[in-house]
Amino acid sequence: MPEGFKLDTPRVEDGAAIWRIARDSKALDLNSSYSYLLWCRDFAATSAVARDGEGEPAAFITGYLRPESPDTLFVWQVAVDEAHRGRGLAAALLDGLVARVTAEQGVCRIETTITEDNAASNRLFASFAERHGAPLAREVLLDAGHFPEQGHDAEVLHRIGPLGPPAGHRP
Repeated sequence: MPEGFKLDTPRVEDGAAIWRIARDSKALDLNSSYSYLLWCRDFAATSAVARDGEGEPAAFITGYLRPESPDTLFVWQVAVDEAHRGRGLAAALLDGLVARVTAEQGVCRIETTITEDNAASNRLFASFAERHGAPLAREVLLDAGHFPEQGHDAEVLHRIGPLGPPAGHRP
């Protein structure tokens, strides 16, 4: 984790800040504030926040274990507050969260969906796969026609795994 930040598990009282970070990202599909509050309650074990020096959320990752594949962590959203971008928070959060759920819940692969135009997220997950020596497969999961609103791009499923130790890690 970059200096001045702490990896932590989200709490219900973080939901409003996480909602604001998602809203201000201008890249994520914004869910209701209610959903972020519940996410912090019901999926805290598979989600993470990076706290700044004052203990406030500066970045977050929400995720869940797939019911049909409980060894797979599905990463729902990743966002970093604009004031804290460019410090490696997203990569540190992803590495920390995956390490935690691997140790606690036996996760051996991750999935996420990303639109083709989201260069930052595409780089984040490609570099994660490379650091962990894990294969990365991509395929369209939801094409634009699946969405009820016009203008939503296709969501490309990224499957990473099985996971290995991070590059440079010695057992």
